[in-house]
Amino acid sequence: SIAILLYLVQKFKTPDHWYPSDLQKRARVDEYLSWQHANIRAKGSKLFLTKVLLPLLTGQPLPPEKLEFATEELNVALKQFEEKFLQDKPFIAGSEISLADLVALVELMQPVCAGYDLFEERPKLTQWRRRVEEAVGKQLFQEAHEEIMNFKNL
Repeated sequence: SIAILLYLVQKFKTPDHWYPSDLQKRARVDEYLSWQHANIRAKGSKLFLTKVLLPLLTGQPLPPEKLEFATEELNVALKQFEEKFLQDKPFIAGSEISLADLVALVELMQPVCAGYDLFEERPKLTQWRRRVEEAVGKQLFQEAHEEIMNFKNL
């Protein structure tokens, strides 16, 4: 999906903030996009699978210690995300939204959809989420996540 996003950004000459022409900002976006696969995506998906999909498929709840382990792994990645990528900036690459922010928030919605409010007690992350949603458009963001938000009701 990252390769496709980068292709589309370049093919359709999207606004510069999505994938900045400034090399330092672009490097920041690339750094996050490379890091997130083994961190935010892997840990968020694991929590979603552990909490929602595996019990749905097996008909059995997983042992609490497995869910606790998956949650703690995600919490470590979230702390790294806040400290390394968000720091004190409005967005990952600086003052404007980029593909990095979009990809990050989409990945973080998986555990949220599984019923884990990872934004609770994380004001920096909550404020960043609000800025990303506003930049994308709250209605569009809600529409994009409507199906997965209802997945936990199965």
